[in-house]
Amino acid sequence: MTSFRELISRPLTARESPVFGTADAWRESPTAMLSRRAFVRQSGVGSMALAALLQGSDQAAGGAHLAPKARRIIYLFMHGGPSQLDLFDHKPGLKELHGQELPASVRGTQRLTGMTSGQKSLPVTSSIFQFARHGQSGAMVSELLPHTASIVDDLCIIRSMHTEAINHDPAVTLMQTGHQQAGRPSFGAWASYGLGSENSNLPAFVVLISRGSAARPADPLYARLWGSGFLPSNHQGVSFRGGPDRVLYLANPPGIDPTTRRDQLDVIAGLNEMQRTRERDPEIATRIAQYEMAFRMQSSVPELTDLSGETPATFEAYGPQASQPGTFAANCLLARRMAERGVRFIQLYHRGWDQHYNLPSDLRLQCRDVDQPAAALIGDLRQRGLLDETLVVWGGEFGRTTYSQGKLEPTNYGRDHHGGCFTMWLAGGGVKPGIIYGETDDFCYNVARDPVHVHDLNATLLHLMGIDHTRLTYRFQGRDYRLTDVYGSLVKDILA
Repeated sequence: MTSFRELISRPLTARESPVFGTADAWRESPTAMLSRRAFVRQSGVGSMALAALLQGSDQAAGGAHLAPKARRIIYLFMHGGPSQLDLFDHKPGLKELHGQELPASVRGTQRLTGMTSGQKSLPVTSSIFQFARHGQSGAMVSELLPHTASIVDDLCIIRSMHTEAINHDPAVTLMQTGHQQAGRPSFGAWASYGLGSENSNLPAFVVLISRGSAARPADPLYARLWGSGFLPSNHQGVSFRGGPDRVLYLANPPGIDPTTRRDQLDVIAGLNEMQRTRERDPEIATRIAQYEMAFRMQSSVPELTDLSGETPATFEAYGPQASQPGTFAANCLLARRMAERGVRFIQLYHRGWDQHYNLPSDLRLQCRDVDQPAAALIGDLRQRGLLDETLVVWGGEFGRTTYSQGKLEPTNYGRDHHGGCFTMWLAGGGVKPGIIYGETDDFCYNVARDPVHVHDLNATLLHLMGIDHTRLTYRFQGRDYRLTDVYGSLVKDILA
């Protein structure tokens, strides 16, 4: 059988590569007897122009608009909607109203989901969990988050988040892309497009997914949530998995060694460059860049994901699941390693936060998954001198209702989706530490002071990375698009 190296060293014929035209046309061409290796060289692969393409410099938005406070973001996304009432927004007055009907004046004209719109009663439900003040900031934190409580003086807790979306898919899509309908670029893709990568051997945007311990079906996560939309596709997020193949299709199949793979990529790059020159399609340059990135990742990913050099103290800090690939704890540790290596946007999705029922038991399990690792991540970044330049974000797509979904029992209840108010926290990367921003009403149903919309949050996160959200745009189908659409204001009071 002819080896690939032998195959590329002999003359190329038109029948083997019909992209070059008919056999007769090929025989008449003065380049007919070029070897594949010579063709790759003469087609421009490896030239300075193509090198620029492979780095994506002609597809980036031009870099930062102002001095950045954060060089990267680690986004801890609690998929499903954590209950702010049971974790961060203590409402002791609800205990006296427990079981009573939620006043119509409080709910106003806000929509209900189909899961409770037909419910005959909407009984006020106070939290079953104990709260206590912590740190110099005096932030009230639930007993479910003892490790997070220990770092409250590092956190900027925003209690006045709000969104108009009340179902998971449009709410997550709005949070990640700035629009409730699918098709637009995700936050990480915008960050990659605007700022590029600090490490040519790893993607600028990486996604890690873990499943929560709550005994309920997890809502679906779609790859478009970390997609590039209409941006060049090399800006899409690369999903890392928990199994032996951390990135799908990255490893060489049996019988293919690195030298053979390099030879194959050289030939494919040459063909793609010829097509790019002819078609003037920038997406072809993206395709070349993606092949090259995948080749470099064959070396960089195993080194990144090899945790054998981490100390026992580090594993102990992140918790008992830190050595189990695919868990939230292991993903937090990987996120720190990615931050050290210059990955621009690191998104951790933790599933299972949709507590429509059995909230007391399931929320306890979910918090046990994330509390210690998230706090350890903050401490680890601080210890390594990375926290000041790394912005850590924690939160979900919306909050939960003040009233119980379904039957309210003495020790059990559930809560429906609620976009009127919810809580997120930020740490590091240019935000004020140890502050609480915003306030909700006595029922934790409406924002009472300093509202922060999803667009405001995204505008502020971009600002901290040195990007003016009104200037990071991409023209598509005759219109300039941006992450914040035509909205968004900086939340200046949380900036350090």
